[in-house]
Amino acid sequence: MWWNMAADMKSEFEDWHTHEHFPERLGVPGFLRSSRWTSADGGEGVFVIYELTDHQVLSSPGYLSRLNDPTPWSRKLMPFHKDMVRCQSHVLASHGSLTARFAMNVRLAHAPGEAARLASSLGEAIGTLAARPGLTGAHLLRHETPAISQTTEQKIRGTPDQVADLVLLVTAYEEAPLRALAAGELADPALQAMGASASVRGLYSLSHSAVATDVR
Repeated sequence: MWWNMAADMKSEFEDWHTHEHFPERLGVPGFLRSSRWTSADGGEGVFVIYELTDHQVLSSPGYLSRLNDPTPWSRKLMPFHKDMVRCQSHVLASHGSLTARFAMNVRLAHAPGEAARLASSLGEAIGTLAARPGLTGAHLLRHETPAISQTTEQKIRGTPDQVADLVLLVTAYEEAPLRALAAGELADPALQAMGASASVRGLYSLSHSAVATDVR
């Protein structure tokens, strides 16, 4: 998930997200880890990823009960989640670790008829990234919307959540190698040659990560 959080709300947001929202989500059966990054340049961007046992957790009774019965604090803060992009994803390829100091992600749309080629090309391209100096992992995700009705949380946010066909996530302990990838191997011309029609990039630094036993 990606969204923008206004600077004057960021402190309360991170308090809520750390001390109420993460424990709530990690209390749902099937949730393994919650991780939050914020814009590396100090901007309003937030990036959050939840690791699950499988995609079916996203339509499970336990998860839907939380989405449709948000706490008072959640109801207060949900309207400030602006420009929400929410990709409910399958892992297509994964190399190395997911959680690190820095994360660069690229949200991708595929050109007509190019979905399979783009996914295959990206899967091959990220195969060696995790072993490079400064980097820790590379992961390719494909979105699939669960067959559920619009939730109360979505209604509170006011505007429909956006999605991306594919998400490429690269994690690192140094920032410079990620910027080099964004300007070179993962720049728009290279991605378009693989079959992408559009891409949105973001660079983030780790704010908080937890597993269920951390918040019990």
